[in-house]
Amino acid sequence: MDSSLVPFGNPPTERADAARNREVLLCTARAMIAELGADRVTMDGLAERAGLGKGTVFRRFGTRAGIFRALLDAEEQRFQCQVLSGPPPLGPGGNPVDRLIAYGRARTAFLLARHDIARAAFERKGPVQPAAGPDFSRPHIRMLLGQAALGLPDPDTLALQLTSALEGPPLLFLTGEPPADPAERCYSGDLPTLLGDSWQALVERLARR
Repeated sequence: MDSSLVPFGNPPTERADAARNREVLLCTARAMIAELGADRVTMDGLAERAGLGKGTVFRRFGTRAGIFRALLDAEEQRFQCQVLSGPPPLGPGGNPVDRLIAYGRARTAFLLARHDIARAAFERKGPVQPAAGPDFSRPHIRMLLGQAALGLPDPDTLALQLTSALEGPPLLFLTGEPPADPAERCYSGDLPTLLGDSWQALVERLARR
């Protein structure tokens, strides 16, 4: 495991029944999204499907957007576990440049695959926020740049710029309107590959491969 990174602190203590209700609600929300789509998941519908009171849902998540933020947070934790302790090249043990390439591809696919949930996680009257979870990409990229020892100037600023290049395009796609034209929707489906290829070209250029 990469000991230099700690994605989350110790989780807050939670009563057993509250933790159980939370897991039931998240599992139910995932099933409803798969069946109905994120746009049709409501607080009332979630409470009814889960067999819990609406007050329980409000206490647990606060708002409808809170449901989706909780889902994103759970997905983010799983993603970070893969990066911190999974097999290479994404996880520890591989060449740092290969890990950097693998991270960009995996992160892009992760963000784009969850764009419907992320859209629903925005408060209707609030500002657009980045993906859920703490600032994970920048310290991870900075660590890999250090391990790669590429002799590049100012790796801290470079890590910030690479993070913007990685996280920015999915966020722009996320905040825009879905393409109306079927051909454009097909093109959008290729975004993980297109952005992953661009990320790999950028990293390989930095590594002078």
